[in-house]
Amino acid sequence: MTNVKYTPEEPIAAIATALAPSALGIVRCSGRNCIELLSKIFSRPKALLAAKGNTIVYGWIVSAEKSALDEVLISVFRAPKSFTGEDMAEISCHGGVHVVQSVFNLLLNSGFRRAERGEFTFRAYINGKADLTKAEAVREIIDSKTNESQSRAAGRLAGNLYETVDSVKKHIIDTLAAIEVEIEYPEDEETIADSFDSAELEKARNDLAELRDSWKSEKIYQDGARVVLCGRTNAGKSSLFNAMLKEDRAIVSDIEGTTRDFIESWIDFSGIPARLFDTAGLRKTDDAIEAVGVERTLDLSKEADLILYLVDSRSGMNEDDIAFVQNHISDSGNGTPLILVWNKCDATDEQESPAFPLPQVRISAKKGTGLGALSETVRDCLSSAGKSERNGTGLGSERQKKSVEKALDCVNHALSLTEEYALDAVVQDLEDALDALGEVTGDVTPDDVLESIFAHFCVGK
Repeated sequence: MTNVKYTPEEPIAAIATALAPSALGIVRCSGRNCIELLSKIFSRPKALLAAKGNTIVYGWIVSAEKSALDEVLISVFRAPKSFTGEDMAEISCHGGVHVVQSVFNLLLNSGFRRAERGEFTFRAYINGKADLTKAEAVREIIDSKTNESQSRAAGRLAGNLYETVDSVKKHIIDTLAAIEVEIEYPEDEETIADSFDSAELEKARNDLAELRDSWKSEKIYQDGARVVLCGRTNAGKSSLFNAMLKEDRAIVSDIEGTTRDFIESWIDFSGIPARLFDTAGLRKTDDAIEAVGVERTLDLSKEADLILYLVDSRSGMNEDDIAFVQNHISDSGNGTPLILVWNKCDATDEQESPAFPLPQVRISAKKGTGLGALSETVRDCLSSAGKSERNGTGLGSERQKKSVEKALDCVNHALSLTEEYALDAVVQDLEDALDALGEVTGDVTPDDVLESIFAHFCVGK
């Protein structure tokens, strides 16, 4: 890398837990002679120096004047069997903010350098302990918002994406080997015709296409979806918002126009993270402030990944409701998915639901009935919007998607060549495909890409 701050083997240290009062705090260090440096501020230096990898040593962190700073446990990891592949140590101290900072500052005064963002994971990468797909999965797990998004990232951390990419590379390499034999020992002219079996390349193309398509679904689990509550005033949007969050976030009133601006909160729809927006009721109004709220509601609905359109089941749909839904249906080819939500279904005077070609759910936000069915319907709509044929393995970043698309283009081009082209042209395409796949795992990656990846990690990771 060109970033000189990432200096291999130089002893580094960082606070690895949040700086907030807690039972424990962890300060981690890594690099050449890090355990020797740490022993100089430890009450039992001989025990620490003699400690084997994957063991814990009890003692005290002491200042330069040999005064006790804190009672700690030091976890020792010896190269190459550590996260970074270097000698490492993690100091578990008491979790007071001042205590943790004091231990960390003492390390900085004892020969350690403050670690840069992502530097521990970067060292794991350059020391062969993790490829780029696993390194990026570490950040995904930290940023995950639901159990499902965490599980998907954990699969990449466990290596399922690396194994899939490696399998695709093998298909391409086997094809290259067959072509090289044909070039070295030609029986006829060096042309594509009957020179190699394209079955391996077909498998590579199919796998790459499935990987590319997986990103749309994975992106929803990582970034979250935008789900907007729409409908007329007093349809029960704020009541539903509160019921789904299980807290009183929005003001609920029988007075029309109570909600004048949108509020939002994160929510888990059966594993899919989403930002749920409660919005102003759709109606014509002479109130200038409310009118601005209505306009913002319409703008949000255009940017949404999914619209929940609420209707009061007692009064049914009026012309404005029908017009909104029908306009949406007419634009459904390029528009946003919509679920028609019939609220207040605990009433005895419910209106009959009209037949629209879209999902409809009946609920009572006041009593909490039907919310489970609504959550599952939301999940199904969001999942189908980014559905992929590939199960279990998906791409974890836009960077990976672009590299896979590049590899897929190269393979498609190789398969499209006819007998008019020399075999060398196919070889070039396949070598370019391998280079693109190398960018996914880190076998071939420009320095500026590496810097971009690790610069977004938190310090201590």
